[in-house]
Amino acid sequence: MSVNWRNIGLFAAMGVVLLLTGAFQSWQLALTILNMSLISAIMALGVNMQWGYAGLFNVGIMGFTAVGGLAAVLIAMPPVGDAWAAGMIGSDQPWRFGIAGTLLGLMLGVATILAAVAVYKRMTPGRLRGAAIIGVIVAGWAVSRFFFAPATSAIQAVNPASEGYLGGLGLPVILAWPVGAVFAAGAAWVVGRISLGLRSDYLAIATLGISEIIIAILKHERWLARGVNNVTGIPRPVTRPVDLQPQPWVQELAARLGWTVPETAAILSALGYALLFTIVLAILIWLAEKALNSPWGRMMRAIRDNEVAARAMGKDVTRRHLNIFVLGSAVCGLAGAMMVSMDGQLTPGSYEPLRFTFLIWVMVIVGGSGNNWGAVLGAFVIWFLWVQVEPAGRWLMETVTANMDVGSELRRHLLDSAAYMRLLTMGVALLLVLRFSPRGLIPER
Repeated sequence: MSVNWRNIGLFAAMGVVLLLTGAFQSWQLALTILNMSLISAIMALGVNMQWGYAGLFNVGIMGFTAVGGLAAVLIAMPPVGDAWAAGMIGSDQPWRFGIAGTLLGLMLGVATILAAVAVYKRMTPGRLRGAAIIGVIVAGWAVSRFFFAPATSAIQAVNPASEGYLGGLGLPVILAWPVGAVFAAGAAWVVGRISLGLRSDYLAIATLGISEIIIAILKHERWLARGVNNVTGIPRPVTRPVDLQPQPWVQELAARLGWTVPETAAILSALGYALLFTIVLAILIWLAEKALNSPWGRMMRAIRDNEVAARAMGKDVTRRHLNIFVLGSAVCGLAGAMMVSMDGQLTPGSYEPLRFTFLIWVMVIVGGSGNNWGAVLGAFVIWFLWVQVEPAGRWLMETVTANMDVGSELRRHLLDSAAYMRLLTMGVALLLVLRFSPRGLIPER
């Protein structure tokens, strides 16, 4: 197979840009951009599987990323003993409080949904069926709340300033990465069963709405992951900089390089994350390339290009769509767990469509949908611009307004608008690519 020097040159140019960032700004900033670019590249791979392979317009990336991040809390955080003991045998609370009541309430909620579905399927259409479904839902909701509400209140009352939730299993945080993928895959299966029969525009609306529901649950169900109070202090897979600083070899390395000890420790920690993330990305892109060039990959692209012809050839299009939807969402969940483990905290309020949906879509489109390497390159280019454009815009506005009067309203307006330069840049970059390279920087072959 011939070597594509153009693609190699694009990745090499991106590497040179990161090296220049480290040389002229700081190596810590360059490594931070690198690590977030690697995580974004994994998310972009997941979206590229759904859109580039099968033409599924998923606008719920944010929800699946958040579900993956939740796995880091449930796996790595230590359990809150008092919250787990509430309502157990021998405790001073009734059995319907604490974890027992929470589980019972959740099971009753699931049973209510299943009962409503059974009524819908077994009864003939008409007003009586509608009334029966409403009755089942109302009764089931009342019974489940009877157990669920006091149970969650008891859990949230346990040291609410720093805990107020169940905690996790206290396992190594790196185990949360595959678990995050499984959680996101499970959520995607439920979403896919509901919405994959819809037309593409309705599918986009449905996935966006469901992702907002997932975020709302994370924000308001404090017994699960503290809600908007956030979970901090999540164990990390790489030694923290503050723990590296006392190490003699770190201090010796800092002296040799002429750096400060805190700076050296931060760079070494970031390098550890970069190594882990690169290994994960390399494995994923190898698997993705194998799948794309296999008969399965050719079948998915055939379905994407002409569903009618694929159905005529006996392909179960809906089932294949569900397969790829689950697979792509699992990759996004994996990236979400990786990001939370690097940050050491879960902040549901930070999950916004602008960052976790729109930006990832821009990465895929700019890089080249349908091409795994294009999605990776797009992630690096767009994330670099996303980080660097705002300070560059600030510098530009300060230069332009240097000779203006200090009290000038125009000067104040221009300086205040520098924060929006990144949004303008994303739009301009997307328009330029769509105009001059509509198939992306690295087009699909």
